Amino acid sequence: GFSRQMVEILHKHNVAFSSFDIFSDEEVRQGLKSFSKWPTYPQLYVAGELIGGLDIVKELEASGELDTICPKARKLEDRLKSLINKAPVMLFMKGSKQMAKCGFSKQIIEIMNNTGVDYETFDILEDEEVRQGLKSFSNWPTYPQLYVKGELVGGLDIVKELKESGELLPVLKGEN
Repeated sequence: GFSRQMVEILHKHNVAFSSFDIFSDEEVRQGLKSFSKWPTYPQLYVAGELIGGLDIVKELEASGELDTICPKARKLEDRLKSLINKAPVMLFMKGSKQMAKCGFSKQIIEIMNNTGVDYETFDILEDEEVRQGLKSFSNWPTYPQLYVKGELVGGLDIVKELKESGELLPVLKGEN
């Protein structure tokens, strides 16, 4: 219950954080108590420094200090824009260039590799927030999704149509 309360407070304040399940490693569980000189869990650390447990976090929240101490999570829309613009040609897919994890992703990788155009990929199976958020952000309900210079080109069917019409290479090069 204490850990759940801590997570709720951090989410409520849009804090960027990660967690470690102390039940998954007894050595870490016991060692961290000695290291931190703090006998209970959860323990909140910011920039490697122990802030404290749930009671202290609640006090920091009440005083308004929590917002000044903890780093803020990036808003999903900002994160999506950053990912879309990570490379001039960006492909959101199931898997990676080296290992497509569905038939549609495999087909689009084959088409992309035959163009000779350099591109980056993002595995949507690795990040559920991006997977769901990008569908809404782009107003495109399926994957893969191809972006050129931050603009949605479309999915596999659109890429196939562009290839058949001879327009794919100019689109990938940002000429259209």
